[in-house]
Amino acid sequence: MTDGPTTDRPTTDRPKDALTAEQYQRKMERRKQVQEQRLAERTIEKGLIIVHTGNGKGKTTAALGMVLRSLGHGYKVAIVQFIKGAWEPAEKAAFAQWGEQLEFHAMGEGFTWETQDRERDTEIAQLAWEKAMEFIGNPEFKTVLLDEVNIALKLGYLTLEQVLAALDQKPIDSHVILTGRGALPALIERADLVTEMTLIKHPFREQGVKAQAGIEF
Repeated sequence: MTDGPTTDRPTTDRPKDALTAEQYQRKMERRKQVQEQRLAERTIEKGLIIVHTGNGKGKTTAALGMVLRSLGHGYKVAIVQFIKGAWEPAEKAAFAQWGEQLEFHAMGEGFTWETQDRERDTEIAQLAWEKAMEFIGNPEFKTVLLDEVNIALKLGYLTLEQVLAALDQKPIDSHVILTGRGALPALIERADLVTEMTLIKHPFREQGVKAQAGIEF
């Protein structure tokens, strides 16, 4: 007598919850209908206030991706970096080819533990903010990136009031991106799009791997 198939042993390699081709097609058709309805209902077009914050890596990198998209559409873009500036950031060299379409100003003097001068740091941050305001209020610039401005806010080099007041005056169709960990709750509340980068693993902390060109700078 030979053993017949048992009820607890699958007769195929297909997962139990896998769909047939016909079931999958029907599912995707329903999903397409839902997505098309959602898109049809979204009719508002406006410039956004975007915040990238959190302890994870990638805040500036994600913002620079948005900058690249704007440049690709032919828009004018401005970048003001509030911490970097004591060294020449590689991204500044990479964006140099865009000429007058891009204004790039790295105006910081390095990390706060390196400068060790709160009064000087505040003065430099305020100068960077004055430069930023030239672009925020200028309708010629579609996208303005304020890199690490959240840190300047958190440390008190800039006031929340002056930042929110400038955002209120930006042209209706321009985008402003504010990056840096520790974004203040009032800024998060004011923003249209907020992304928090969460740190899961980092080779600097866990493996002793130093900062590397092309990854950290």
